[in-house]
Formats: sequence, structure tokens, C-alpha cells
Amino acid sequence: MSEKISRRKFLKFTGLGAAAAAVLTGCGPASRYVIRKPYASMPEYNQTGFSTYYATTCRECAAGCGLILRTFEGRAIKAEGNPNHPVNRGKLCQRGLTSVQGLYNPDRIREPRKAAGRGSGNFIDIAWDEALNTVSNLLGGDPKSVAFLMGYQPDHLYDLVKEITDAMGAPAPVRYGALGMFEARATLIEAMRQITGQAGLPFFDLGNADLVFSFGANFLETWLSPLAYSRGYGNLRQGTPGKRGYLVSFEARQSVTSSVADEWIPLIPGSEGVVAAAIGRLIAEINGQAIPTAFATVDLAQAVEQSGVSEEKLHHLAYLFARAEKPLALPGGAALSHTTGLMTARAILALNAIKESSLIRLAAADDSAASLQDVQALVNRMNQGEIHTLFIHSLNPVFELPAALGFSDALKKVKAIVSFAAFPDETSVLSDWTLPDHTGLESFGYQRVLTGSDRPALSALQPVVVPLYNTRATADVLLEAARMRGGALAAAAAYQDEVDFIQQKIRPYIGAGGFYTAPEILTFWSSWLQYGGWWKAQPEPIQVDLKRALEESLPVAAPVSIGRDKFRFHTYPTQMGDGSGANRPWLQETPDPMTTVMWNSWIEIHPETAAKLGLRDDDVVKVSSSAGELEASVYLYPAIRPDTVAIPFGQGHTALGRFAEARGANPAALFEVQMNEVGDLAYGDLQVSITPTGKRRPLARYESREGVYGDHAG
Repeated sequence: MSEKISRRKFLKFTGLGAAAAAVLTGCGPASRYVIRKPYASMPEYNQTGFSTYYATTCRECAAGCGLILRTFEGRAIKAEGNPNHPVNRGKLCQRGLTSVQGLYNPDRIREPRKAAGRGSGNFIDIAWDEALNTVSNLLGGDPKSVAFLMGYQPDHLYDLVKEITDAMGAPAPVRYGALGMFEARATLIEAMRQITGQAGLPFFDLGNADLVFSFGANFLETWLSPLAYSRGYGNLRQGTPGKRGYLVSFEARQSVTSSVADEWIPLIPGSEGVVAAAIGRLIAEINGQAIPTAFATVDLAQAVEQSGVSEEKLHHLAYLFARAEKPLALPGGAALSHTTGLMTARAILALNAIKESSLIRLAAADDSAASLQDVQALVNRMNQGEIHTLFIHSLNPVFELPAALGFSDALKKVKAIVSFAAFPDETSVLSDWTLPDHTGLESFGYQRVLTGSDRPALSALQPVVVPLYNTRATADVLLEAARMRGGALAAAAAYQDEVDFIQQKIRPYIGAGGFYTAPEILTFWSSWLQYGGWWKAQPEPIQVDLKRALEESLPVAAPVSIGRDKFRFHTYPTQMGDGSGANRPWLQETPDPMTTVMWNSWIEIHPETAAKLGLRDDDVVKVSSSAGELEASVYLYPAIRPDTVAIPFGQGHTALGRFAEARGANPAALFEVQMNEVGDLAYGDLQVSITPTGKRRPLARYESREGVYGDHAG
């Protein structure tokens, strides 16, 4: 834990005087020693009326977008996109814009604390010395009984924990999250490994395509790296003078991406692989080439029956793809969310192979994303009493995981639970200790850019304000606890602090050919913070060969048949992300882009289906599956298949603070623990029943019924 000094003392020690001012606005090698005080405790060096800007990284999801934070007299004022960052190029999504609300959220956990009784909701504030002793003692137990469950960011903490668990002989940290589940990350990574021999999330170069087939990839809202793909979409449409790129979207429910597509194909959920294979066979026939092995067993009539897409339409789509110069097919999370998800991913990637596409690349290799099967294995160990200590960071598993997985019950079998949550989420309130981490705007770190950049990139985090409360960087907590243990663990954690660890990890990038370099680490660190990370000056992706996708047979199965009086169920992330955004009033107040609903959950039902069930807008229905049930208000939604209903993900909190609690319903209560070939959750195969309750609960929404349906209903 480094001693903090004032800026005046630092300038006195260094003898640099006023000339150092520009370096110390967040980007100098000694910036970690400088206290950035808020207006209430105005530092003597502050220039009243002038803003200071910091380059950092958004931590609202794992995409790694660059931020420029404007601060004024020690306060964070406004988040904007970093115009030089290779992921977002100055743009910022609504979640990134609300990062300041996370910093100043009134419900933040302000002190380390321990539970007065697990699950009681009562906590006792403790000193950090006691917290460090606790963590040190817990790390000293049987290594096999210690487990780390982590989210997808920040990457530097995952790397540190991996080193600690390796030194202990403990299992590697399990990395999971709801957004990764909706993106089917593990499935996409495995499909790329099987086809190319390289494990990692691909980068899809929309900007250089002239035709895009999007199979369940809602890239304009939440898929993988929405700002990067939104930029790509803009270039698809307007990047080539005189030529407008064409977009076809395959989804059972019309998303924002489908709403701007030239063609929306509302196919039967689970038939995406069937459709891709049928189109692939027709492309080969149109081009007069031999039918690839991957498409050799396709029966066109059967594909029409299984998908609900007419033969005429399939021929039309195949002709578009065959005649395009640079077509691209995207294997989105919704398409891979079925038990046949892996084969579906391979079928869609094979479409690109038949046209020898060069628009799919690997910007960086990474296979750290766990599947639900990996999480289930951890839960099984918890239930068997094999996990004595569980550390949780950047993940709210009680909320995000399917309730049917039994994570909450398994927690009862764990002797010690430590949460590093900054907010009182559903998991932290069931923990024995909560040792609050800084929020993203108070933190150092880095995030690997895996799928939003056409070049290798590492995005930098730095604090833009002094930590508001008595929080502490989790990396520093673990490093200090490891030192206290001594022995091999202390030797493995031989870093001065979190910043020293980060500097050691980025040192190899000094000579790696980035757009800047330096003779040594401290000068390199200055540029690292000033620019907001490191990346190559020119695109330099890892080229991949997709030909293997065509050489092996694809046993793509038909979608699961629908049961009597049942509906196919679709859930999708919104601006709430993995649910952690629900404590941001700006996000709660932002109208959903397709329904304009705010502050609640809803169930989308096609008007014809609703009429058969005797349902109107705002009627409350009970939605039931074999795993659980919930209630939601009806929203008549014309842009969905009549056999499908949909509920957005992110609401339904029982904790997380005043803005999130007791609003809407959590679809995870309905999920059955059914997985695809890789172990990802097959949430797309879920079927539900709908039962009217006789109650009504009007939804707050920006639109009027008259504007949508032309009626004057109350």
C-alpha cells in the first residue's frame, strides 16, 4: 500500500515545478502517488474553473472501449469516448455514459464489512487490517478448497488471480457472466478452435463487407462489442461512395439490428444452422462448384419445413450471398443458444468459408471464458463440501445464473464467502465478508480487446478521482494478503502493488511495435495512461483459415418441436447489460429502443396470440416453465413470431440498491439447466406457458397505444 503525498510535495521532491503539471494530470509515472481531491477538500494546486481530462477504459462491459473523463475541481463530470481508441473511436454507449452514476451511486458499499449473520442483511464495518488478516488466513487453507469466481473484467485482476492460484496449487479461477452467456462465448470460441485450431473470439469486419447475414447477432445493442460493430455497420452503409451495403437479419423477435435491416427473416428459433446449411448448398449450386461435405446432406424441402423460411426466400438469400463481393455471416448468441449451438456456429462460419471470406480474424487469442458446465462443476463441488472458501469478483451469480442451478443453496455449504462487490448485490448480501473494490473510475488496470478491434490492443484503466470511500483495489488486497502468508505464495506475488503488477505485465509491449514506444517502463507508462492503452498503428489481425469448416459433415438437427399450449421463450439483454446497470436511474429512465418501456419488465406477445388468449396491453400474466415462474405485464408486440414470447433481461432485483430493487422480473428464474455441446446454456430451447392472472399493471412507456396501434385504449 503506497503512501500518498500531495502534489506540492511531489513537485518539491522532484524539483520539476510547474513544468510537470501536464504530465501529472493522470498520465505521469508517479501519478499513483498523487491524491486527486474533490471540491469539498480543495487541493491547493487546483486551478478553479478549469477541467482536467483523463483517458481510461469503460468497465460497464468487457468490450474495452476507451473513455475520456472530464473532471472539474476534483469531481468526475462527464464521460465521453476516446477518439483515438481502436474500439469505439470517440463513440460511447448509454451504459458508458452512466459510469459516473456508478461512481456517485448513493447505495455504494463504503467500508469493508462482515455479516452479523449470513443472510441476515445486517453487517458490521471492520478495519482493512482485519480484512487483510481474514483474506490471508483464508488463502492459507487447503488450496484445493479455495475457489475464485470472476466476471469478464478487468483482465489484469484475472491475470493476477491466475498467478496466485497457480502458486497455491488451487483450481484456476472460473470466469463467467450473463452477457457472456447471451453471446455464447464458450461456444463461439470452441467453434473457432475446431475450425482454425486457434481458440479465441473472432473479430468480424463489418465495415469492409458489402453484404451481412446476421444470425441472431444484435450487434447494434449488446453483442460482443456493440460500439465497434455499430461503427462497422455505419461503414457498411456509407463507407463506399455510391454503394450501400445490404443487411439481412435472422431473428424470431425483431431487435434494433433487425429493425434497420433490409430484410428481417423471422425464422423458427433453433433453425439458424439449418438455414445456413441450406443457403450454403444453394450457393455451391449457383456457383457451379462441388457441394462441400458440410452441406452435402442438406434436404431443401426439409429445411423449409424446419425453419419456416420459404424455398423461394432461401434461393433469394443464396443468390445475394453468392453474388456479393465481400459477404459476411455472423453467428450471434441467440442462434447459438440451442442444444445444437456448436453445429450452428460451424454452419454459419462455413458460409464465410464457401466465399473464402477474409473478413473474420482473431485480434487476440483467449479461451478464458467458462461455460455454464464449468460453473455447474463448481456448484457441485460446493454442494459436496469441497469448497471451503469462495472469492467472488465482478459477477453477481445469485442474480445472473439460472435459479435452477442451485447456486444460492450451494452457498450455504461454503464455510467462508468473500465478495469484492462495490454495490450491495444479491450475492454480496449472502456473503460473510464484503471487501469493496473501487469502481471503474477509481481504478487502475487493463482490459484485453478481444473482438472489437482490427489490431492487437490493450486498453488502460486509471483513476480519474480519488476513491470516494474506504474502498481498496482487490489486487492490492490479494497482494498484501499473499505477502502476509509468506513462502511460495509471497514469492509469486512479489509486486510492490497493483500498479507495479500492471507495469510488469505491459513491459513486453515496449518493443512490440505499437503506435508509440519508450526506452523504459516509466516513460512508456506515461504514454500508456495519456493515450488510454496500447495498440498497433495499423490493422494487424491474426489471419484465420476457415476451409476446414467445409471439409467435415455438419449434423445440424431440427429445432425442438413446440409443446401443446406452450410458447417458445426468448430473452435478451438490454441497456441494463448483465443486470448491474439496473441501479443507474439514467438507464432506468431511458426508453427501450423497440418498446419505449421504462422502469420495469414486460412480456412481448404478438397481437394475434394475445387476442387468442384474451389478453390486452398491461394485463399481468404468469409465465411458467418446468424450472420456475414469474409475473410480467403484457406488451403487444407485432414484430415477433406468434409462437414466441420474449422478456428482456436485467430487471427483477431483490438487492443492488434503491433504483434497482423490486422492479420487474428476472428471466433467470425460468431457465432450465439445459446445455449445448460445449456446455453453454441452451436458453433458446426454453418453452413456457402463459396464464392470465386477472390483474393489470400499466407500464411506463414513452409511446402511446394510438401511435402504435391506431386505437384509443386506456
